[in-house]
Order: sequence, then C-alpha cells, then structure tokens
Amino acid sequence: MLDTPAYAAADATTPLAPTTIQRRAPRAREVLIDIAYCGVCHTDLHQVRDEWGGSIFPMVPGHEIVGRVAEVGADVTRFKIGDAVGVGCFVDSCRSCAQCEAGEEQFCEQGMTATYNATERDGSAPTYGGYSTRITVDQDYVLRVPEALPLDAAAPLLCAGITTYSPLRHFGVEAGDAVAVVGLGGLGHMAVKFAVAMGARVTVLSTSESKRDDALKLGAHDFAATRDPATFEALAKTFDFIVDSVSAPHDYNAYLSLLKVDGTMILLGVPDQPAPVAAGSLIMQRRRLTGSLIGGIRETQEMLEFCAEHGIVSDIEIIDIADINTAYARMLKGDVRYRFVIDIATLAH
Repeated sequence: MLDTPAYAAADATTPLAPTTIQRRAPRAREVLIDIAYCGVCHTDLHQVRDEWGGSIFPMVPGHEIVGRVAEVGADVTRFKIGDAVGVGCFVDSCRSCAQCEAGEEQFCEQGMTATYNATERDGSAPTYGGYSTRITVDQDYVLRVPEALPLDAAAPLLCAGITTYSPLRHFGVEAGDAVAVVGLGGLGHMAVKFAVAMGARVTVLSTSESKRDDALKLGAHDFAATRDPATFEALAKTFDFIVDSVSAPHDYNAYLSLLKVDGTMILLGVPDQPAPVAAGSLIMQRRRLTGSLIGGIRETQEMLEFCAEHGIVSDIEIIDIADINTAYARMLKGDVRYRFVIDIATLAH
C-alpha cells in the first residue's frame, strides 16, 4: 500500500483538511496515476455535507481527475507510463450486465462503483477521489486525454463535460436545431459549447441578466432573461431541445411551453424537492420530458476526442487545495466562472 496525501471531510459538518490515505500498488490490469488536477463538482459539496444521505466518512471527494500514468500492472495493454489520462465519476461496475456490455456502465444493473463515497466491489475498502496525489484504477475505467487538451481545463470534462455531451448525442441534436440551455453554470456553459459545435442555434435562458455577455462570448446565438414573464410568451413553441441544468426548484411547465411539437426537454439538474408536471404541458404538443446522467467509458472517450477536434475545454479558475473550503462557500453563492480546478501540486508540496 502507498501512503498518499489527500484532503478529506471527517464528517458532514467539519471543513475539509489534510490527511493521508492508502492507495494500492497496481494489480495486473490496473494503472497508478499521478493526479495533476481535479475539478470541483457541486456533487462534492452535496456529498461532504451528506445532503443526499448515505455519505461515507472520512470522505475524499473528486471525480474530475486528470494526470499521468506513473506505473502499470503486468497485463495493462492500453496505457504506458507518462500517458495523459483521466478518471471520471466511476471506477468499476459489474462488467457483465446488459448495460455494462452495451458500454453504458453508468447504468450498471448492480450499480456502478463511484470514484468516491462508495465501496470497492469486493467490499474491502471505501473509494477515495481526486483530492489526492494519486489513484489506482483498472485500465478499463481510465480515459485517454488527447494531448491537444490542456490538463487543467480538461479536468471538468470528466463530469460536467460528459453530463452535457451525452444527452445532446443520445437525443439526436443536429445542425440547425434550436437548442435552449437553462442555467449558465458548470454544466450550462459546457452545454452551450457542445451544442454550438454540433451546429445548433443556441439560446441561453437565465434568471440573471448579468450572464448575457458571458453567454454570447461562449458562442450562444441569443440570450433571454427568464425573470421577465414576457420571455415565455415571446419564445413559446420555439425550441427543438431544452437542456435544463438548474438544480434549484423551478416551473418545468413554463419551460415545456417553449418546445415545438415533438420537442424534448432534458433534465440534468436535481432540485431538492419534486416539481409538478401538468399532463397538458406534454400532451398538447406531443412533447417529451426526460433526464440524463453521465456517459459510459466509450462515450466519454468519444467526448474527449470531440473536444480535441473542436478545441473545447471548460472555463476554469485554478485554486490551491488549501482554498477548497473557501471554494465551496463561493460555489454556494454562484461565484465561479465556471469550474474550480484544484492544482494537486499544491497538495504534494
């Protein structure tokens, strides 16, 4: 076992603090990765505060991990020492169910093994995430990061990136489609970049007029402030797709009214309370309301190659690991454009 510096939450009310965890030396099919950067996802904040229940402490968060291969097991064929690699939201699955065999490991029928706040499939230990200097992962759950992508800005692609790329691909967004992105945060800004690169005409819908300039700089073709009720009248039956990244409670019916006949609204955000949906909002225009999680390993690799081809990365703010608790406080205020990324070198030293 390898002593590994990390930052952990001891319980749901204590700030994250330095600690040392154990990583295993790579088994035959595993790679040991020296972590360079780790993105800070809003999920990290929910989990360390046990807001979703079931948190396992002590907890080392982080599932937007990039770095370089430091060591490989005897049977590893996909990677070599020095390769730029990434690890996303899961590090294992059952490997034999229909979903795993289809390359949709995120929907593993026995449950995927999350990168942190989970238990190894053999029950031997908890999983610890990327707020640490290294991680050991089976090669089948490791992504190759194209050399064209800077590692720091590529880190959030492993969660925020695939969370927005996957539904756009799965539900068939094509060139010329009218796409609305609701919310311009860590997810929303990636949805804008992907949809624009796919040739869609993109409109950002936000409660904050202050996001207008950012939306247009990111490539959106239009912006509308949703605090103005007239917006919903003016844009009624306008969009083929709506990508809703907002996790605060809001009126789904109002946004459904913006879809054309056969339009699709995709939920990515998880509000903390159920939202009523009127049957008529769907029936009268044969609209669809659906949701999406992340993507499997195959699709995540496809996403990374797409990013390299189109020059897409996340807009980030680099922080020292010692500033993580301050970063959490800023996240709660929406004070980040648009993803914090931890420079893990500040932990190693």
